[in-house]
Amino acid sequence: MAKQQTVKKAEVTPQTKSTEAKTASVQNTTKEPTWEIKDRFYFLKSDSSPIYFNLKARHTQRSPMLYFDEKAGFQRELKYATNQKSPFVDEQKGECTLAHIIFLDGSLSVPKENQTLQKLLSLYHPSLNKVYQEYDAKQEAVDDLDEIELEIEALIAAKSIDIEHAEAILRVESGSSVSSMSSKELKRDLLLFAKNNPALFLELANDENVQLRNFGIKAAENNIIVLSQDQRDFRWPNTDRKIMTVPFDENAYSALAAFFKTDEGVDVYKSIEKKMN
Repeated sequence: MAKQQTVKKAEVTPQTKSTEAKTASVQNTTKEPTWEIKDRFYFLKSDSSPIYFNLKARHTQRSPMLYFDEKAGFQRELKYATNQKSPFVDEQKGECTLAHIIFLDGSLSVPKENQTLQKLLSLYHPSLNKVYQEYDAKQEAVDDLDEIELEIEALIAAKSIDIEHAEAILRVESGSSVSSMSSKELKRDLLLFAKNNPALFLELANDENVQLRNFGIKAAENNIIVLSQDQRDFRWPNTDRKIMTVPFDENAYSALAAFFKTDEGVDVYKSIEKKMN
């Protein structure tokens, strides 16, 4: 009788739960942002930066300088010392060599070799983003792009605005001098206004009260209506009949623009419009 041949089955090592979990863990791992060793630049947020500004450099009872450590669960004292590796007092050892943190002409450059000061200024100082900021080239590019796009939007809007609307917008900035400008001068100054201050230009361009206010000013310039010397009311010059009273502490022509949108004001507007034409 022939011997039955035995066929060995290939053994497959089963993937254990721990292996699966480890694989999934590797796949789902996201890298935490790391501290980059580089030169850093800081600047004061104030538009009028002093020539010499001394930023607080250490904690005292009269002038606290603390950082809340969420992992540790308590406030940690801060102190800048040039001979220490950490800005945290509880991590400093031996005698400390204290130093000032000086902004000259509103800025401070800290080389990559001074990691203690960089980390104090970039991560822990309580005045960060309040008194000063760290220069961020990427964020600066985003801000610049936003400003450029806003400027383009304003210039496109300015190019399509008619002369009367242009006069109304410019009158807010230039006053009564716009009355003597030619149409080309108005267009030129409007484009310059849109380029130099795009946010304000777009705000005025979309404000319907600007045109109504300009209409009221032109009516007064043409002596169709009269604003009293005390800026308290508008009257018809021929009859001295009061058109409206200006609310206390409000711009007279802004109040008149709002009045034009009322039922009574619409009739006054139409009457003035006939006399101006």
